[in-house]
Amino acid sequence: MKPILRVMTLVFFALTLGLLSGCDKAGEPEQQELLLHGKTMGTTYNIKLYAPGEQLATLNLHGDIEQALKAVNQSMSTYIPDSEINQFNRLKAGEVMAISPDFRTVTAESIRLGFSTKTLDVTMGPLIDLWGFGPDKRPTQRPTQAELDAMIANIGVDKLILNEQGLAKSVDGLELSFSATAKGFGIDKVADLLEQQGITNYMVEIGGEMRIAGQKPGNKPWVIAIEQPDAPRGERKMHRALELGSIGVATSGDYRIFYEMDGEVYTHLIDPQTGMPIKHDLVSVTVLHPSAMTADGLATALTVMGTERAKAYAEANNLPVYLISKTPEGLKTYSSPAFKPYL
Repeated sequence: MKPILRVMTLVFFALTLGLLSGCDKAGEPEQQELLLHGKTMGTTYNIKLYAPGEQLATLNLHGDIEQALKAVNQSMSTYIPDSEINQFNRLKAGEVMAISPDFRTVTAESIRLGFSTKTLDVTMGPLIDLWGFGPDKRPTQRPTQAELDAMIANIGVDKLILNEQGLAKSVDGLELSFSATAKGFGIDKVADLLEQQGITNYMVEIGGEMRIAGQKPGNKPWVIAIEQPDAPRGERKMHRALELGSIGVATSGDYRIFYEMDGEVYTHLIDPQTGMPIKHDLVSVTVLHPSAMTADGLATALTVMGTERAKAYAEANNLPVYLISKTPEGLKTYSSPAFKPYL
């Protein structure tokens, strides 16, 4: 997946506390641990699951997962010339392209979140390019206001046309990038594959986003950690641990990625409404949702909003959200009402 300039995803990590051998008290089969690793979408995936050994012996999980993720990448990676997304990006305005069910799912949710949040825009790649962010995410130029106004007028999910026939664009040059939702979709795809095979105790992680279900042997819950945003560079510290049950989890933040140009400090996160890099104190956003794709997109959108707008959006939409903001007095946290049961 092309790493366009979006929120930096913080790495979650599960706190695994040992293994179980033998049968449980009810005489159930021994739950064996299986670890699967690989590369996908320009990052890595890690899967941990528990299931009876006899069941695992009949499955080809690694091969099936690799195949599923390869299909997602072929559909949604802008690095693959003939990918589905690149085929759409080359279309002229008004041309309708038939799309796969997976592409439709991600497009529809990206459009919904775009209209709902106003800060997640899967068409804003040209706006980011206008700022001249290079491969190292450092800006090389500052657009004029006239250039920004013209660009803003020609991007937006309102210029996507999704119907039964397929997908079209209403203006030439409109491009898609699913960097804020495709990873989460890949997680959901793998989790659904596991559940179709009867596996209900698992953790699926791609590039730091995650979906967990069930529990570990011995009725032990999955424990997920949120990283400490102000940890020294190169160090990883736990801010707090959470026992979440079965749910998708995404954390985003931009506290380590900022640059100075012409005496001003810029982050690579851009507000599609203003066309400007964001400037606020929100440094970490954690979102819980049954869909990792939706959690992924919302974590990006809320980070762009800033603390107060993110609070209001979370409360208005009954979202489990945990925010960490940087203040002159130090870090300040906020838990939405829907998040408090997980603390």
